[in-house]
Amino acid sequence: MKAVCWMGVGKMSVETLPDPEILNRRDAIVRITSTCICGSDLHLYNGFIPTMEQGDIMGHEFMGEVVEVGAGVDRDKLKIGDRVVVRFTIACGNCFFCKRELWSCCDNSNPNYWMAEKLLGSSPSGLFGYTHMMDGYAGGQAQYGRVPFADVGPLKIPEGIPDDKVVFLSDIFPTGYFGALNVDIKPGDTVAIWGCGPVAQFAIRSAFMLGAERVIAIDRFDYRLRLAEEGGAETINYEQVGDVVETLKDMTGTRLMH
Repeated sequence: MKAVCWMGVGKMSVETLPDPEILNRRDAIVRITSTCICGSDLHLYNGFIPTMEQGDIMGHEFMGEVVEVGAGVDRDKLKIGDRVVVRFTIACGNCFFCKRELWSCCDNSNPNYWMAEKLLGSSPSGLFGYTHMMDGYAGGQAQYGRVPFADVGPLKIPEGIPDDKVVFLSDIFPTGYFGALNVDIKPGDTVAIWGCGPVAQFAIRSAFMLGAERVIAIDRFDYRLRLAEEGGAETINYEQVGDVVETLKDMTGTRLMH
Protein backbone atom coordinates (compact mmCIF):
# COMPACT_ATOMS: atom_id res chain seq x y z
CA MET A 1 0.00 0.00 0.00
CA LYS A 2 0.93 3.69 -0.25
CA ALA A 3 1.27 5.75 2.93
CA VAL A 4 2.44 9.20 3.98
CA CYS A 5 5.47 8.71 6.22
CA TRP A 6 7.44 10.96 8.55
CA MET A 7 11.06 10.81 7.42
CA GLY A 8 12.57 13.45 9.68
CA VAL A 9 11.93 17.03 10.76
CA GLY A 10 10.39 18.85 7.82
CA LYS A 11 10.49 15.72 5.65
CA MET A 12 7.49 13.71 4.45
CA SER A 13 7.42 11.01 1.84
CA VAL A 14 4.85 8.74 0.17
CA GLU A 15 6.21 5.23 0.65
CA THR A 16 5.17 1.74 -0.48
CA LEU A 17 4.67 -0.44 2.58
CA PRO A 18 3.18 -3.86 3.38
CA ASP A 19 -0.57 -3.89 3.95
CA PRO A 20 -1.47 -4.06 7.66
CA GLU A 21 -2.51 -7.38 9.15
CA ILE A 22 -4.66 -8.54 12.05
CA LEU A 23 -2.37 -8.76 15.09
CA ASN A 24 -4.94 -9.08 17.87
CA ARG A 25 -8.32 -10.80 18.07
CA ARG A 26 -10.07 -7.43 18.45
CA ASP A 27 -8.37 -5.77 15.46
CA ALA A 28 -10.00 -4.76 12.20
CA ILE A 29 -8.50 -3.70 8.88
CA VAL A 30 -10.07 -0.65 7.22
CA ARG A 31 -9.69 0.32 3.57
CA ILE A 32 -9.32 4.06 3.98
CA THR A 33 -11.53 6.18 1.73
CA SER A 34 -10.97 9.62 3.31
CA THR A 35 -8.38 11.08 5.64
CA CYS A 36 -7.48 14.54 6.93
CA ILE A 37 -4.43 16.54 7.91
CA CYS A 38 -4.68 17.94 11.44
CA GLY A 39 -3.01 21.11 12.67
CA SER A 40 -1.32 18.98 15.33
CA ASP A 41 0.43 17.05 12.55
CA LEU A 42 2.51 20.20 12.13
CA HIS A 43 3.91 19.60 15.62
CA LEU A 44 5.34 16.34 14.31
CA TYR A 45 6.43 17.81 10.98
CA ASN A 46 8.32 20.60 12.74
CA GLY A 47 9.89 18.30 15.33
CA PHE A 48 8.21 19.80 18.39
CA ILE A 49 7.05 16.40 19.70
CA PRO A 50 9.68 13.72 20.38
CA THR A 51 9.67 9.94 19.82
CA MET A 52 8.80 9.96 16.12
CA GLU A 53 10.76 7.41 14.09
CA GLN A 54 11.67 7.50 10.41
CA GLY A 55 8.96 5.75 8.39
CA ASP A 56 6.10 6.30 10.86
CA ILE A 57 2.75 6.61 9.07
CA MET A 58 1.05 9.93 9.74
CA GLY A 59 -2.59 10.81 10.39
CA HIS A 60 -5.25 10.35 13.04
CA GLU A 61 -8.43 11.48 11.22
CA PHE A 62 -9.69 8.83 8.83
CA MET A 63 -12.61 6.69 7.73
CA GLY A 64 -13.28 3.84 5.34
CA GLU A 65 -14.71 0.38 4.79
CA VAL A 66 -14.04 -2.61 7.05
CA VAL A 67 -12.40 -5.35 4.98
CA GLU A 68 -11.25 -7.74 7.70
CA VAL A 69 -12.10 -8.34 11.36
CA GLY A 70 -10.41 -10.35 14.07
CA ALA A 71 -11.99 -13.37 15.68
CA GLY A 72 -12.67 -11.49 18.92
CA VAL A 73 -14.65 -8.61 17.37
CA ASP A 74 -18.36 -8.63 18.20
CA ARG A 75 -20.02 -8.98 14.77
CA ASP A 76 -23.13 -7.23 16.10
CA LYS A 77 -20.95 -4.13 16.57
CA LEU A 78 -18.69 -4.37 13.52
CA LYS A 79 -18.54 -6.55 10.44
CA ILE A 80 -16.93 -6.68 7.02
CA GLY A 81 -18.49 -4.13 4.68
CA ASP A 82 -19.38 -1.56 7.36
CA ARG A 83 -18.47 2.06 6.60
CA VAL A 84 -16.87 3.59 9.68
CA VAL A 85 -15.31 6.77 10.98
CA VAL A 86 -12.35 5.89 13.21
CA ARG A 87 -11.90 8.19 16.17
CA PHE A 88 -8.34 9.19 16.91
CA THR A 89 -8.21 7.88 20.49
CA ILE A 90 -7.72 4.13 20.90
CA ALA A 91 -9.82 2.76 23.76
CA CYS A 92 -10.20 -0.78 25.10
CA GLY A 93 -13.76 -0.36 26.37
CA ASN A 94 -13.12 -2.25 29.62
CA CYS A 95 -10.86 -0.19 31.89
CA PHE A 96 -11.86 2.24 34.65
CA PHE A 97 -11.80 5.21 32.27
CA CYS A 98 -13.50 3.54 29.31
CA LYS A 99 -16.40 2.39 31.50
CA ARG A 100 -16.93 6.07 32.30
CA GLU A 101 -16.67 7.01 28.60
CA LEU A 102 -13.37 8.82 29.22
CA TRP A 103 -11.94 7.19 26.12
CA SER A 104 -8.85 9.38 25.75
CA CYS A 105 -7.64 8.25 29.19
CA CYS A 106 -7.76 4.49 28.41
CA ASP A 107 -5.39 2.54 30.62
CA ASN A 108 -4.81 -0.35 28.23
CA SER A 109 -4.06 1.06 24.78
CA ASN A 110 -0.71 2.74 25.43
CA PRO A 111 2.01 0.40 26.74
CA ASN A 112 4.49 3.27 26.36
CA TYR A 113 2.58 5.39 28.89
CA TRP A 114 5.76 5.92 30.90
CA MET A 115 7.26 7.99 28.08
CA ALA A 116 4.26 10.32 27.98
CA GLU A 117 4.20 10.55 31.79
CA LYS A 118 7.86 11.59 31.83
CA LEU A 119 7.29 14.35 29.27
CA LEU A 120 3.71 15.45 29.97
CA GLY A 121 3.10 14.46 33.59
CA SER A 122 0.37 12.00 32.66
CA SER A 123 -0.43 9.80 29.69
CA PRO A 124 -3.40 9.72 27.34
CA SER A 125 -4.60 6.63 25.53
CA GLY A 126 -2.81 5.33 22.47
CA LEU A 127 -3.29 7.57 19.43
CA PHE A 128 -3.13 6.83 15.73
CA GLY A 129 -0.11 8.25 13.92
CA TYR A 130 1.17 10.27 16.84
CA THR A 131 4.60 9.29 18.17
CA HIS A 132 5.93 6.25 19.97
CA MET A 133 5.16 7.67 23.38
CA MET A 134 1.54 7.00 22.30
CA ASP A 135 2.74 3.49 21.30
CA GLY A 136 3.60 4.22 17.67
CA TYR A 137 0.32 3.09 16.13
CA ALA A 138 0.34 3.52 12.35
CA GLY A 139 -1.78 6.45 11.20
CA GLY A 140 -4.53 6.83 8.65
CA GLN A 141 -2.87 8.77 5.83
CA ALA A 142 -2.61 5.48 3.97
CA GLN A 143 -4.63 3.12 1.83
CA TYR A 144 -5.28 0.69 4.69
CA GLY A 145 -5.18 0.89 8.47
CA ARG A 146 -5.20 -1.52 11.39
CA VAL A 147 -7.72 -0.50 14.05
CA PRO A 148 -7.18 -2.03 17.53
CA PHE A 149 -10.19 -2.61 19.81
CA ALA A 150 -12.31 -2.26 16.69
CA ASP A 151 -15.60 -3.00 18.46
CA VAL A 152 -15.14 0.18 20.57
CA GLY A 153 -13.73 3.06 18.53
CA PRO A 154 -15.19 3.02 15.01
CA LEU A 155 -18.50 4.75 14.41
CA LYS A 156 -20.70 3.05 11.80
CA ILE A 157 -22.04 5.39 9.11
CA PRO A 158 -25.44 4.87 7.46
CA GLU A 159 -25.58 4.42 3.70
CA GLY A 160 -26.10 7.51 1.62
CA ILE A 161 -24.00 9.89 3.71
CA PRO A 162 -20.86 10.95 1.80
CA ASP A 163 -17.43 10.88 3.41
CA ASP A 164 -17.06 14.66 3.44
CA LYS A 165 -20.12 14.96 5.69
CA VAL A 166 -18.82 12.63 8.39
CA VAL A 167 -15.02 12.28 8.29
CA PHE A 168 -14.75 15.25 10.67
CA LEU A 169 -16.28 13.09 13.42
CA SER A 170 -12.87 11.42 13.74
CA ASP A 171 -11.43 14.37 15.67
CA ILE A 172 -12.01 17.98 14.68
CA PHE A 173 -15.80 18.25 15.05
CA PRO A 174 -15.86 16.63 18.53
CA THR A 175 -12.95 18.88 19.55
CA GLY A 176 -14.82 22.04 18.54
CA TYR A 177 -18.06 20.77 20.05
CA PHE A 178 -16.38 19.92 23.35
CA GLY A 179 -14.87 23.40 23.51
CA ALA A 180 -18.34 24.92 23.13
CA LEU A 181 -19.84 22.44 25.60
CA ASN A 182 -17.28 23.35 28.26
CA VAL A 183 -18.47 26.97 28.48
CA ASP A 184 -21.97 25.88 29.50
CA ILE A 185 -23.87 27.77 26.81
CA LYS A 186 -27.46 28.61 27.69
CA PRO A 187 -30.23 29.45 25.21
CA GLY A 188 -29.98 33.10 24.23
CA ASP A 189 -26.31 33.51 25.18
CA THR A 190 -23.83 35.60 23.22
CA VAL A 191 -20.54 33.77 22.74
CA ALA A 192 -17.20 35.22 21.58
CA ILE A 193 -14.67 32.88 19.97
CA TRP A 194 -11.05 33.96 19.54
CA GLY A 195 -9.46 32.47 16.43
CA CYS A 196 -11.35 31.11 13.42
CA GLY A 197 -9.23 28.15 12.38
CA PRO A 198 -10.73 24.75 11.55
CA VAL A 199 -11.54 23.71 15.15
CA ALA A 200 -13.07 27.12 15.85
CA GLN A 201 -15.29 26.79 12.77
CA PHE A 202 -16.84 23.72 14.37
CA ALA A 203 -16.99 25.47 17.75
CA ILE A 204 -18.95 28.31 16.11
CA ARG A 205 -21.50 25.95 14.67
CA SER A 206 -21.61 23.92 17.88
CA ALA A 207 -22.32 27.07 19.90
CA PHE A 208 -25.43 27.64 17.80
CA MET A 209 -26.39 23.98 18.17
CA LEU A 210 -26.17 24.39 21.95
CA GLY A 211 -28.51 27.39 21.94
CA ALA A 212 -26.36 30.51 21.53
CA GLU A 213 -28.28 33.43 20.03
CA ARG A 214 -25.19 35.26 18.80
CA VAL A 215 -21.63 34.13 18.11
CA ILE A 216 -18.91 36.73 17.54
CA ALA A 217 -15.80 35.33 15.90
CA ILE A 218 -12.43 37.10 16.11
CA ASP A 219 -9.51 36.63 13.72
CA ARG A 220 -7.36 38.55 11.22
CA PHE A 221 -7.59 36.35 8.12
CA ASP A 222 -10.37 37.29 5.72
CA TYR A 223 -10.95 33.75 4.46
CA ARG A 224 -11.43 32.47 8.01
CA LEU A 225 -13.77 35.33 8.87
CA ARG A 226 -15.81 34.60 5.73
CA LEU A 227 -16.20 30.96 6.77
CA ALA A 228 -17.29 32.10 10.23
CA GLU A 229 -19.92 34.35 8.67
CA GLU A 230 -21.14 31.46 6.53
CA GLY A 231 -21.69 29.59 9.80
CA GLY A 232 -23.85 32.42 11.15
CA ALA A 233 -21.27 34.31 13.20
CA GLU A 234 -20.68 38.04 13.38
CA THR A 235 -16.99 38.85 12.98
CA ILE A 236 -14.24 41.14 14.20
CA ASN A 237 -10.94 41.55 12.38
CA TYR A 238 -8.67 42.38 15.30
CA GLU A 239 -6.15 44.14 13.05
CA GLN A 240 -8.83 46.61 11.99
CA VAL A 241 -10.19 47.62 15.40
CA GLY A 242 -8.46 49.50 18.15
CA ASP A 243 -9.50 47.31 21.05
CA VAL A 244 -11.30 43.98 20.72
CA VAL A 245 -12.84 44.09 24.20
CA GLU A 246 -14.21 47.59 23.63
CA THR A 247 -15.54 46.51 20.24
CA LEU A 248 -17.30 43.56 21.86
CA LYS A 249 -18.87 45.87 24.43
CA ASP A 250 -20.16 48.11 21.65
CA MET A 251 -21.55 45.17 19.68
CA THR A 252 -23.31 43.62 22.66
CA GLY A 253 -24.45 46.79 24.46
CA THR A 254 -22.73 45.73 27.66
CA ARG A 255 -21.23 49.20 28.01
CA LEU A 256 -24.76 50.47 28.71
CA MET A 257 -25.08 48.09 31.65
CA HIS A 258 -22.29 49.73 33.68
